[in-house]
Amino acid sequence: MKKCSNLLFGVHMHQPVDNFDEAVNEAIEKCYKPFFKVLKNFSKVKLAVHCSGWLLEYIEKRDKELFTDMKELAKSGVIEFFTAGFYEPVLCSIPKRDRVEQLKKLNKKIKKSFSQNPKGAWLTERVWESSIIDSLRQTDIEYVMVDDYHFIASGFDKSKLDGYYYTEDSGEKIALFPINKELRYALPFKKVEDAIEDIKRFDNAIIFDDAEKFGLWPKTYEWVYESGWLEEFFSAIEEDKEIISMHFKEFYKNKKPKGLAYLQNVSYSEMGEWSLPTKEALEFKKIEKECKKSYEDIDKFVKGGNWKNFFIKYDESNRLHKRMLEVSKNSLKNKKYKDYLFRLQTNDVFWHGVFGGIYLPNLRDNAYSYLCKCENMRYSKEAVEIKDVDMNGYDEVKIVKKNYIARFDTHFGGQMVEFLQRDKSFNYQNTLTRREEVYHKEILEYKEDKEFGKNSDGIDSIHNQKVKISDDIREALSFDWYVKNSFVDHISNDSFTLENFKKCSFWEYGDFANQPFEMNLLKDEAVFKRDGGIYFDKKYNTTLVKKYKFLKNCIKFNISLKTSSEKRYKYALEFNLHFADLKNVFSFEKSVLNDIEKKDICEFFLADRYTQKMIKISMDKKFELLMTPLKTVSKSEKGYDLMIQGVSFSLLFDFEKEFVIDGAVEVVDV
Repeated sequence: MKKCSNLLFGVHMHQPVDNFDEAVNEAIEKCYKPFFKVLKNFSKVKLAVHCSGWLLEYIEKRDKELFTDMKELAKSGVIEFFTAGFYEPVLCSIPKRDRVEQLKKLNKKIKKSFSQNPKGAWLTERVWESSIIDSLRQTDIEYVMVDDYHFIASGFDKSKLDGYYYTEDSGEKIALFPINKELRYALPFKKVEDAIEDIKRFDNAIIFDDAEKFGLWPKTYEWVYESGWLEEFFSAIEEDKEIISMHFKEFYKNKKPKGLAYLQNVSYSEMGEWSLPTKEALEFKKIEKECKKSYEDIDKFVKGGNWKNFFIKYDESNRLHKRMLEVSKNSLKNKKYKDYLFRLQTNDVFWHGVFGGIYLPNLRDNAYSYLCKCENMRYSKEAVEIKDVDMNGYDEVKIVKKNYIARFDTHFGGQMVEFLQRDKSFNYQNTLTRREEVYHKEILEYKEDKEFGKNSDGIDSIHNQKVKISDDIREALSFDWYVKNSFVDHISNDSFTLENFKKCSFWEYGDFANQPFEMNLLKDEAVFKRDGGIYFDKKYNTTLVKKYKFLKNCIKFNISLKTSSEKRYKYALEFNLHFADLKNVFSFEKSVLNDIEKKDICEFFLADRYTQKMIKISMDKKFELLMTPLKTVSKSEKGYDLMIQGVSFSLLFDFEKEFVIDGAVEVVDV
């Protein structure tokens, strides 16, 4: 007689903090609400649920019917609630004191709303580091969800992962449940009878995954609800005598652990690939494919990167993360300040994989909004600070004025890397560099697939679905060799045209756009200097000095350049500014969504109807203006997205041997 299979099944619900109402409401209507409506008909099905705190509060305020269903299912004993950081941070990426407070905050909310004291924790993006054990134990957590991959990558046999293991750090013990990847990929994409047979192959079938795949991922609403997949699946669980549906707390209480385990610092396998630099990620895929020809279980020996490598892969991610650590370290004993800080710690904006993440301008806007709110509470007076906040060995200078906060970086050419408007809690410097990603290879090598969308055995997961690629996407694919800050210095020639500027294919003679500068802070100005070169037939010694003065609503600047080269060059001063809604930004009475080219001008304006601000750029010499929208191509769960990250523009001057300009960036109310 076959032994019964214990089914431990859970779903994780999350939306980025302050995500668009239409996006959250779509998730509620297409996923969360119908899921729990179906579940109410099956009292014998036991389900674990983790819902991030912000989403839980949103549902409570905006959809009483759904919230009531969740409460009734908890009261009837169908749902066991899991906790996590309230605003869904990656726990190991935030300070210990913040971890504990965020965990306690969601524990308190679960207790108040559902009369449960959670003993299980959902690990955000399953990012595991043993350093978080102490924080989890301080909040009475007894068990945590990780992937089976975590164990396999640490040398465990795949066949022995149908239960929980204990682990410890400095004597603090906690249990780890490994999520079965095979089952995670089966639900809800396989036919119900096939999914049930997969479950029954394991003595203890452990599944915990995104609730959004049950209705929100492409094609899943039709499959899960309109075709009746979920109802058929729950019916099969209740009717099959060889499956016992139970809660994790019941299994943990009545079953012994399978042993002791020490895990490497990993997330799920796909995350390891995504966090690698693009070149290394492509090599990783080749190595993985080649090794599988001779050895199937290569995950024990071939691994991707660490989740924190996203801070290396994306300068913009590291910049925001280290600013978060700065405001956490200098936090005030103020409830509102702590809430702003915790919202800033939301994980989504710090990484990118198959979801938009850091490529989504609105997520970065939301994060910088909370950063600015924290800074507004910290600073009541003007200030100047020099610190290596980014932790890369190079100082940044932060200028705090009544109306704005500006930061300039010695590592990146004395360039402006942050420009917060304090009254609007908005960062005009919140741009994103155009980087080559692994999936861009698919765009460059795209061939239309006539079998597109056909799958007779179920539906495709977002990890293996094929997408159609438009001409607009392919044409927009350009990559930058320097970070898209402001006050970027280029020395070029007539190849610096609007078209080449857009494609970043102009000729660069100087070594100033992506190299460090020395900095001196005088009484009323910051001075950045680099003794570099112009490279033509040889190196010609060249010195570039940038001086900034900071007034109430204005940054005045002086740029001087001297070179030993006798040739004539073009000097381009590049700015990259971000706006929340480029449809409402105009220059020369034209939308900045269009290319703009003007010659022989001394000033121009960028009028932003969203912030009700006008940015004025003025110079003491005439220049040629080249302006274009800054477009990136990102992959998401729905395909490829063309994203406008801001406005990129250069002020172009002719010079030979010596060059001096004075100018100003001024922000005024419209």
